Amino acid sequence: MNGQSVGFVANQPKVAAGCLDINASVKAARFVRFCDAFNIPIITFVDVPGFLPGINQEHSGIIRHGAKLLFAYAEATVPKLTVITRKAYGGAYDVMSSKHLRGDVNYAWPSAEIAVMGARGAVSVLHKGKSDVGEYVNEYTEKFGTPIPAAQRGFIDDIIEPRTTRWRLCRDLKLLETKKLTNLPRKHGNIPL
Repeated sequence: MNGQSVGFVANQPKVAAGCLDINASVKAARFVRFCDAFNIPIITFVDVPGFLPGINQEHSGIIRHGAKLLFAYAEATVPKLTVITRKAYGGAYDVMSSKHLRGDVNYAWPSAEIAVMGARGAVSVLHKGKSDVGEYVNEYTEKFGTPIPAAQRGFIDDIIEPRTTRWRLCRDLKLLETKKLTNLPRKHGNIPL
């Protein structure tokens, strides 16, 4: 980005709808720690509907492995820029360099949905047993189907047009190039994850 090396972490919605599974969590955690160990800024593109459900993932420790990614982002001291492109649901959103993990700059495209879960799932929980759930789905989508509620709560810094993404990221990388944390005694090594 403008001649500066950066690390990119992104979800692939064409594979398992972009869900984080054990392998993706460990791979991303190792990459984030690698970038942090060598002072390479991290840019994260988020389109994540959650952690991959399933008995195999549960028995193999998806929570433990997902926590590796959460810890890697939380501990990273390099500039961390995040762009939410579409879905950002639940705990998987949190571990993808959210503001809650000290992300420096978090943007959302107008198409972003930042919520605990998708509209259908949320309505099935909130209005269990009611007959006309379609009306409730539309109401939920109007309320949480945009990034505006997240912006109002300070979870994102700005809602941006996709065409301005590169320019904004380059500008923010320039602003953050002198970022230093003085309360850390040393940088970490790159442990095998």
